[in-house]
Amino acid sequence: MAGSSVMPRVLVTGFAPYGGRGRNPAGEVAAALDGRTIAGAKVEGRQLPVAWRGLPNRLAALIDEVSPDIVVSLGLWPGEATIRLERFGLNLAHFEIPDNDGLRAADAAIAANGETALPASLPLRAIEAALHEAGIPAVLSSTAGTFLCNITLYTLMRLLASRAPAVRGGFIHVPYDEALLPQGSATPGMATRDMGRGIAVVVRASLETPVDTKLSAGAVH
Repeated sequence: MAGSSVMPRVLVTGFAPYGGRGRNPAGEVAAALDGRTIAGAKVEGRQLPVAWRGLPNRLAALIDEVSPDIVVSLGLWPGEATIRLERFGLNLAHFEIPDNDGLRAADAAIAANGETALPASLPLRAIEAALHEAGIPAVLSSTAGTFLCNITLYTLMRLLASRAPAVRGGFIHVPYDEALLPQGSATPGMATRDMGRGIAVVVRASLETPVDTKLSAGAVH
């Protein structure tokens, strides 16, 4: 990004509430980051629907609207204790619960004749190291599940593959907001403010890490 006279832009997306929950920390973090400037880049926080039917078009429209240099999509992984940095999106939709439209996909392909898996192109190792340095627990994950989070990652990487100049993108899962858990609950969580601080670290590391072609080398067939 260095040397450009145009302020870089980062699109951060998060989901609306779903599954009977009144809140979704992923959407709240995206909203909290909207309008911030991080490492010289303007952050645009936007919400995605928890519905397969409208999600791909909404994601494509946001990319066209924002014209981002980097896209970071967020989702909730209930029961996770750390921030999860997702490596791959699979060409598979299989829902354990219905989406907000009532759809419950079973063993469906996201893209007919599409690649089996597509890798995220964010500098995940650099992001993991930056999060640990900031005192925020994080792990690399090789599965984004088979619900809307996975659909978002797979669709995002298909959309970004056609962008010129190249746009890096990926998907990150966040835990429950610990403040919403019942007292004495054994379910792990994290304060929403720490999630927001963590995603700000993700944005900074993504902007400041030089492009490594090995991180975006090809699809898995």
